[in-house]
Amino acid sequence: MKKLISLVALASISVGLAAAAPTSLGMGDLVAAQKQRIAAFKAAPKKRPHVAFVSNGVADFWTIAKAGAIAAGKAKDIDCDVTVEFPGGGLGDQKRMLEDLVIKGIDGISVSPIDPTNQAEVLDLVAEKSLLITNDSDAPKAPRLCYIGMDNYEAGLMCGKLAREGCKGGKVAIFIGRLEQDNAKRRRQGFIDGLLGRTPDPTRFDDPTKVFTEGGYTFVGTWTDSFDRAKAKANIEDVMIKNPDLALMTGLFEYNSTLAVEVIKQTGKQGKVQLAAFDEGADVIAAIKEGFVLGTVVQDPYGYGYESVKVLNAFCKGDMSMVPANGIVNIPAKVIRKDNAEAFWKDLKAKIKAGKEAGRDAK
Repeated sequence: MKKLISLVALASISVGLAAAAPTSLGMGDLVAAQKQRIAAFKAAPKKRPHVAFVSNGVADFWTIAKAGAIAAGKAKDIDCDVTVEFPGGGLGDQKRMLEDLVIKGIDGISVSPIDPTNQAEVLDLVAEKSLLITNDSDAPKAPRLCYIGMDNYEAGLMCGKLAREGCKGGKVAIFIGRLEQDNAKRRRQGFIDGLLGRTPDPTRFDDPTKVFTEGGYTFVGTWTDSFDRAKAKANIEDVMIKNPDLALMTGLFEYNSTLAVEVIKQTGKQGKVQLAAFDEGADVIAAIKEGFVLGTVVQDPYGYGYESVKVLNAFCKGDMSMVPANGIVNIPAKVIRKDNAEAFWKDLKAKIKAGKEAGRDAK
């Protein structure tokens, strides 16, 4: 009996490993194969698809996205099972989650890749065994069927222009979770170009390790923290101590801006150090209404979650009509200032409430 149990266990492990084996197909072949599967669903649509939404970390931003994904799964015109995963352990954790979802036979996955260059193998795996789309941060060289989100370079430009309105020169510090992500690179460069009033060029790249001065601004550096909030806060505190004449900073991920507000208040620097923020942290919106934060560029994480589930569900019914020819489902960013902060906050709270009331507890 023990031998039989061991053989059964070994067989189960082998099946799982086979399901997660890397593909040898090229990107074009994997995209074509996914489209063929979707075409086949026209004749035999999935009755109740099971799709997944995978973030690139843990933050309030992703909690809002989760609410959107859950609400979509419960919507009468969609009605599918939804699993939501937040990788708190970085690249390895996200890879494990994606592999597990593939082994479980999930029908489609929307993911915000942490490091698409070094995740080529696992993204290929998802495309071979399931249906792959990206959200928030794209992986244009991966075999994804579409990207759902904003143009991160354009959003960075918006943040830079916002900062330029309120700060006419001086020392500038940039804080962000990590630079391996496509959205981080594009957002940072957009901010720099917008602040300096340059002609937009998303292919431009200013070295994050170098201090440089241009147009009356001195960029003292870019600090990353790999989603470690303690490190993120320490980065801000350290920069402000070493640069008592710091004029401007930006936090290009949600929690970076939230922590910047916290440090500004703790040090009594309201109105002395300007902040051009990113995303919709509650403390950031409150600080905008109080008048000591210039404003924030917001995405629509609720929309990222909702549209991801909506698109994947449509794929499982044989419908690709929601995806434009360029493969980008654009959900544009917008700027929140003091005059529209309250209305924006009320709308956001209503969306989060609707997501929670959807009644499905996603993983």
